[in-house]
Amino acid sequence: MASPFEKLTILIAEDNKPMRSLVRDILEALGVGSIIEAVDGTAAMKQLGTHAVDIVILDWNMEPMDGLELTRQIRTSPESPDQFVPIIMLSGHTERARVLQARDAGVTEFMAKPVSVKALCARINAIIDAPRPFIRANGYFGPDRRRRVLPFNGPERRSDDPAKKSEKATRRA
Repeated sequence: MASPFEKLTILIAEDNKPMRSLVRDILEALGVGSIIEAVDGTAAMKQLGTHAVDIVILDWNMEPMDGLELTRQIRTSPESPDQFVPIIMLSGHTERARVLQARDAGVTEFMAKPVSVKALCARINAIIDAPRPFIRANGYFGPDRRRRVLPFNGPERRSDDPAKKSEKATRRA
């Protein structure tokens, strides 16, 4: 049976060779069709300019360009070949502040190290099965940071709210 990932091209940007090999082995086991490697953020940007990449998996800690800066370059640089490419960030540092910092840079998914087959497969499936829309707001460009639809109890603040428009039209009449 064919892998659901066989048509994917995934770029791994990781400066640690054993970790890069581990991620490659997992992707190969999942049946990913094409895997490209980069040893740092600068090399990853070059690879993105050369190859059509479906997903980028990157490490936070790299030199000279770390994963956070690479994410910002991908999302905001005029030279970025694909500002919409999904990005999975790997990090051994999983403090809430770091996860939020990665999210606010434009990361699509965040994964704690050590990497497991199950967790990586889940992140790739989330990207494919439930892609989030991209937004541009207040100095941010990237996937919608909201993951849950929560009920809102309070007055609508947006001026484009249809209920407000009809209320205004009713008051004018």
